[in-house]
Amino acid sequence: MQNIKNSRKFEKFSDFFAAPAAFLCVAITCSPLPASADTLTNSAITSISGENIKLNQIGFLPNSHKLAVVPNGVVDRFKIVKTDSDIVVMSGHLTAARYWSASEETVKLADFSSLVTPGKYKLRIDGLADSIPFVIAPNAYKALNASALKAFYYNRASLSLPPKYAGVYARREGHPDTHVLIHSSAASSARPESTVISAPKGWYDAGDYNKYVVNSGITTYTLLAAYEHFPAFFKAQNVNIPESGNGIPDILNEAMWNLEWMLSMQDPNDGGVYHKLTNKNFDPLTVMPDRAVDERYVVQKTTAAALDFAAVMATASRVLHPYEDKLPAGLPARMLRAAQAAWKWAQANPAVLYKNPSDIRTGSYDDSELSDEFSWAAAELYIATRNDDFYSAIKTEDLNATVPSWSDVGSLALISLAQNCDHLSARADCKLITNRIDGLAATLLAVWDNSAYGVSMQKEDFIWGGNGVALNQAMILIQAYRLSGRRDYLNAAQSVLDYVLGRNAIGMSFVTGYGYQSPQHPHHRISIAGGNRAPIPGMVVGGPQPGQQDKAGCSEAYPSSIPAISYLDNDCSYASNEVAINWDAPLVYVSAAIQALTAP
Repeated sequence: MQNIKNSRKFEKFSDFFAAPAAFLCVAITCSPLPASADTLTNSAITSISGENIKLNQIGFLPNSHKLAVVPNGVVDRFKIVKTDSDIVVMSGHLTAARYWSASEETVKLADFSSLVTPGKYKLRIDGLADSIPFVIAPNAYKALNASALKAFYYNRASLSLPPKYAGVYARREGHPDTHVLIHSSAASSARPESTVISAPKGWYDAGDYNKYVVNSGITTYTLLAAYEHFPAFFKAQNVNIPESGNGIPDILNEAMWNLEWMLSMQDPNDGGVYHKLTNKNFDPLTVMPDRAVDERYVVQKTTAAALDFAAVMATASRVLHPYEDKLPAGLPARMLRAAQAAWKWAQANPAVLYKNPSDIRTGSYDDSELSDEFSWAAAELYIATRNDDFYSAIKTEDLNATVPSWSDVGSLALISLAQNCDHLSARADCKLITNRIDGLAATLLAVWDNSAYGVSMQKEDFIWGGNGVALNQAMILIQAYRLSGRRDYLNAAQSVLDYVLGRNAIGMSFVTGYGYQSPQHPHHRISIAGGNRAPIPGMVVGGPQPGQQDKAGCSEAYPSSIPAISYLDNDCSYASNEVAINWDAPLVYVSAAIQALTAP
């Protein structure tokens, strides 16, 4: 393999940096290029982690905040040169060297935010190889955003994907889920064990083929919120899915695929919601969806599932309302009724926690703290109904802002309340709501401002799905920017996107198909079993984290146990290289937000 420090190798692929480097995309139907950059082995990644300039490998908007991480050395200046002529277009001073405990590195930062002219450039420092080429372009993140959204289509259950929409990722229908059994844990007098129900559609959750209400809850909400906050951006978008052109924005069309499945997970007899639809065991890694034959079950009603369901359905009822004439008759009203029924069930069953039955060995998404779910569901129902009883149930005085995750959804209540404050009853304390969001964002901003890498991520944030943590930090920063207009918040959110797209200790983009170096072997059954040379584009992998829970089953060793470098690009690595819908959804949100909010 060529040495990555050979700058001529970077030049060879510079023409592809405005679009996925490993793909040729036409109308968001992607095919692997006939030739592509050599991929780095995990040992090679380790060997270069401290030697190269690291920056966002996709590029920047003209008025983006623009930073690069530079290895510590004696040089204190940098230059930006045009890739086609080597003409120096700007120069500047590097910051003082600082230590980042997450990667155990001492580095400097180059700030080239003042460079606003569109074009292709490289960052140059004496004694180092030039950076990879990067672009400055007014639509720098539109293709990335479209691919991140299109990734949901590629992960749809109960649907065949023809070449017209899926290109080389075309496949036959998998998991129709029209013959699903009631598991013993979910049995009731109205639906005894082994009763057959139909629960088609939905998205495969992650690298597996199961569908989980709790995780798809925050995922679907994030897509709905992206549209609610940036409708003009998404109204102009066409990602080439079967519903494109039906008068409904594609992001809402995609959300509908999962919303319809979620509706089928509610027991119409009592309003309770099944926790998941699943096999008893995970399918083998080499099985495509249409070859998966194990029996499918809905398993146990839980309070968390009912509350997440209630929150998402109430959100959908308001976000979809303007398109009511294009949807099945009465759907927004039906969603609101379903949300209210799920809320009523949760109130009657406030502590039904999930635990995998002895014969079920798939993901659990178990959560023992449900106060945040109650607050979120109450907030969405309050916004939908303006009923002050729901506002009281939020308990806003006790609701602290935290970075959202599938198990911690309290801040989703704050985000929705802040978005809709102008339309709420007099009971709503909009100042408190705004202050809670701003307080958390200010904490993240202080970390960003003092970070050697210029990111809001700290050592303790490198957990399973750490890239999802990062992107949800960006969502909070974006809310604070939308509320206050303070530009530092948007700059810090930009830095999170930069981190995910290459300005990290490994120096790679964590989004499949995007960037000079991106994951080639994600833990994702469709990508593994499909036979394509490159994985489906637009998916975020979990990212580095020192737990290495999968190392006993991997033939390849992790290159390091250092938190920010503990990553393995191998399909065996579910702990660092799996993909998941709840990590991809905030990429959709953040890339759209930065594209829409950064002044042209």
